Amino acid sequence: MSIAPLYDLTAIRADFPILSRPIRGRPLVYLDNGASAQRPHAVINAERRYAEESHANVHRGVHTLSQRATDAFEGARERVRRFLNARSTREIIFTRGTTESINLVAQSYARPHLQPGDEILVTRLEHHANIVPWQLVCEATGARVVVVPINDRGEVDPEDVRRLLSPRTRLLGIAHVSNALGTILPVAEMIAIAHAAGVPVLVDGAQAVPHLTIDVQALDADFYAFSGHKLYGPDGIGVLYGRESLLAAMPPWQGGGDMILHVSFEGTTYNELPYKFEAGTPHMSGAVGLAAAIDYVEAIGLSKISAWEAILLTHATERLSRIEGLRFIGTAHHKAGLVSFVVDGIHPHDLGTILDERGVAIRTGHHCAMPAIATFKVPATARASFGLYNTLDEIDALADAVVYARDLFR
Repeated sequence: MSIAPLYDLTAIRADFPILSRPIRGRPLVYLDNGASAQRPHAVINAERRYAEESHANVHRGVHTLSQRATDAFEGARERVRRFLNARSTREIIFTRGTTESINLVAQSYARPHLQPGDEILVTRLEHHANIVPWQLVCEATGARVVVVPINDRGEVDPEDVRRLLSPRTRLLGIAHVSNALGTILPVAEMIAIAHAAGVPVLVDGAQAVPHLTIDVQALDADFYAFSGHKLYGPDGIGVLYGRESLLAAMPPWQGGGDMILHVSFEGTTYNELPYKFEAGTPHMSGAVGLAAAIDYVEAIGLSKISAWEAILLTHATERLSRIEGLRFIGTAHHKAGLVSFVVDGIHPHDLGTILDERGVAIRTGHHCAMPAIATFKVPATARASFGLYNTLDEIDALADAVVYARDLFR
């Protein structure tokens, strides 16, 4: 199949040093971007330059390096603000990732509001990071988690959200894109339904930000969370966007340095936003690397990336559907660049091992989304997730490797 990409794919691939590394003597075919995307030279070099030229602790020092580090760190915050189209940097909280962002909202926003009998509404598609934090606060408060179902294509009907909202619903937690199935949820419509009932919404955007243009004002999201390592950036850095009026009313989640203005044994005065939620020394080089990753994807253009990944998805769906015994898990009408599947007679873990011997890296298991996978009555799936640097030839290599594995088990 020959389709010209929407950008210089050869040049882009040269930006990612790991893609030229062979695996088991074969060219690397990296199709595990939904777990962690690879990093371009621009991100690697930005972190190195920070370490070599500007590293010091932020906000507290009057010396030159501290001021350089602070400028770089706060410059990264402004870069994230523009990326999400947030109103203010006061709405941008740096965290360790999507998981910590959701836990922050669960503990600082939800827990103080929950009473016995209250409800947190989530969908069956959610990653464990958007399930377990709500279970923890519900166990502590006597509230309960209510689940929005999915259909046999792996889709969520917004009308089910409307039906399950109740006077006791205190928050709706939804994925923007399913990490296990690739489903793109109609989050704007779901947010509008929840807001009409007076219910705030948290969106898990970990799988959305590498593929879609995000505008938190247009979405009218109350909270939006994502991680740097899915966005071709560093690990250990993430973001929580929060509506300023909500963040201002929330108590700190963690205590320590930088989240305070004054401390005595008689009491403590907390810092202003966003620092109230950033206790301790932050991941400064990670923030710098995240800003570089945002620069990188926006220089290519998220619309072009999304369009290319749609071509990859179409090709993968067509090639894999020809394989006897292969069944797709999750066939939503609106999907990101991801296919989840099983092959008759082969456990996904065995399939993944055989593919690795041929240089093809995929993810196997329940993908930290056990309830979603269990809906399809399978214990696990094989998942190939695409990124901006993947090629049609790599999709063909995936399909050929799956055929090889199937024949090996016959």
